[in-house]
Amino acid sequence: MRFLVTGGAGFIGSHYVRLLLGGGLTPSSVTAVTVLDKLTYSGNRANLAPAQADPRLRFVEGDICNARLVDELTAEHDVVVHFAAESHVDRSIQGAAPFVLTNVLGTQTLLDAALRHRIQRFLHVSTDEVYGSIAEGSWTETWPLEPNSPYSAAKAGSDLIALAYHRTHTLDVVLTRCSNNYGPYQFPEKVIPLFVTNLLDGRKVPLYGDGGNVRDWLHVTDHCVGIHLALTKGRAGEVYHIGGGVELTNLELTARLLEACGANWEMIERVADRKGHDRRYSLDITKISEELGYVPSVDFDAGLAATVAWYRDNRAWWEPLKAKADPPR
Repeated sequence: MRFLVTGGAGFIGSHYVRLLLGGGLTPSSVTAVTVLDKLTYSGNRANLAPAQADPRLRFVEGDICNARLVDELTAEHDVVVHFAAESHVDRSIQGAAPFVLTNVLGTQTLLDAALRHRIQRFLHVSTDEVYGSIAEGSWTETWPLEPNSPYSAAKAGSDLIALAYHRTHTLDVVLTRCSNNYGPYQFPEKVIPLFVTNLLDGRKVPLYGDGGNVRDWLHVTDHCVGIHLALTKGRAGEVYHIGGGVELTNLELTARLLEACGANWEMIERVADRKGHDRRYSLDITKISEELGYVPSVDFDAGLAATVAWYRDNRAWWEPLKAKADPPR
């Protein structure tokens, strides 16, 4: 099977590619993997270095909004696994245009090409943030979408377009929505790598508001396993939730990161809360568990310790990224 992986030089996409080529995802018969990535600030070819010697891997630098390029590449593949997206909430608050352009128009461009060439399956990767915030209980896949940030609104738009192509054109589309990911190679603007790399450098870390916002934490390997199950076994036109089953407040997460890095609470800098900050996310994963056999397997404490160790041991990867990054103001 020939895979076109968009955003495959990013955090989650590159992990998927490494697992796919390394035999860590089953069932799969992989004859070719093409990564299409624009290499924006968070895309990094170094993320694919462990797989670069594999003759099945091809890298193409390009934009998913480039209809001609997308059409040419789609024609050569059997399935599309669509990770490419602008994904940082803070950046979307400062400027929403790139999020709408990439997440909505880019997805539509890919879907048009997939339809022309009757791709066997289009797997669209999304997020729990499209649901907004939930005070108690957990979202099922039929929950109404109520996004609160420009990022999540753009992702919700891409979700609806993808599902519409299935319903209107019978294109084989499957959609996944995940909770917060963590693991190696995550760009150091997200909370876990930001806090870890700051603490390793003896710098303070910013904690939003009262630290009471709740997130479910999912190791990137478990996420990729869930994606591949949905790709290979999921039903066309369906949405599947992929969660980790570990709910923590940001304050609880911060305590664990401080301990892991040998730091104390003096390293915390309280900052004003984010605009429209969702209070709590929680996905019900019953559907993917019962239908496809998904069970998160990475213990959070072990996964977090391994993640901290990876950043400690791989300064050569993240130091240049932090040095040149232009964080949102």
